[in-house]
Amino acid sequence: MIKIGIIDYGRGNIRSVEKALKEIGDKTVLISRPADIKASDAIILPGVGAFKDCIESLRRLNLIDALYDIFESRVPFLGICLGMQILFSKSYEFGEHRGLGVIKGEVIKFKADVKVPHMGWNEVNKIKDSPLLKDIPPDTYFYFDHSYYVLPDEKVAIATTPYNRNFCSVIQKDNIFATQFHPEKSQKWGLQLLKNFYNFCRERC
Repeated sequence: MIKIGIIDYGRGNIRSVEKALKEIGDKTVLISRPADIKASDAIILPGVGAFKDCIESLRRLNLIDALYDIFESRVPFLGICLGMQILFSKSYEFGEHRGLGVIKGEVIKFKADVKVPHMGWNEVNKIKDSPLLKDIPPDTYFYFDHSYYVLPDEKVAIATTPYNRNFCSVIQKDNIFATQFHPEKSQKWGLQLLKNFYNFCRERC
């Protein structure tokens, strides 16, 4: 059985993710040290709150270099919501802040012509095949809760979601996956997505 580390930096939606993974039989551990990241077979980074606070928390725990190491070694990684946004070059949430820069692009706020935050169930439209979306029907609904969204400068989008525009809601770059929605709150198909991530990890360990 593989070991999936869920990064606990004090602000993520940790328990819901941990509970969802246990439903599919995963061995999960909460981690908050660089050594724990390096000892995990795969990593999940949940996220709620502000972009700047997330980056500062990861830096305070000395986790950023460890994250770069796993990205370089292609350890499977899943970012959720804010855990997706911090992968990008920068965000304009409450000022301009630098992200991890693993994916080129930026994080911007929805325009005022739609309700913000974007909260509730919305469809996810697959535009590319990916192991993360295996056996999930087209236009399946997932649960969202966010005010900002990503604009990739790379061809990493594998699904989009309509709001005031079709925004990128799922990405994949090599072994890095991320979703803007919360699979742990998305019932049957959210569990299927997490199961897909687990199966991807198992095939590579």
